[in-house]
Amino acid sequence: MGEEIAVRHLRRHGYKILRRNFRAPRGGEVDIVCRQGKELVFVEVKTRSSEEFGRPLDAVDQKKRRLIIRGAMKWLRLLDMPDITFRFDVVEVLTGPSGEVRVIENAFQLPDNYSY
Repeated sequence: MGEEIAVRHLRRHGYKILRRNFRAPRGGEVDIVCRQGKELVFVEVKTRSSEEFGRPLDAVDQKKRRLIIRGAMKWLRLLDMPDITFRFDVVEVLTGPSGEVRVIENAFQLPDNYSY
């Protein structure tokens, strides 16, 4: 449900959805691959009913980031476009009374020692 809400929100804000639930061989996953203008965006969606135990963004820990990055690197290799501009966003979906959707652009960066 949260992912569907996130997709609708992103589309309303000018993102073009390219793929949902991209899975790379040997691990790696990206909830939504999209474009905003000329920039490729790899999106992780985190849905919570409240922030009682922290923000949804807090659940995107180092281990989760590695999986997202692994999926993103596979996508980039498939494109064979090493100079493309890309970023990692997180969409927080709160399903409680507030019904809030927040897009955190550049939620995390590719580690310095990473190349594709």
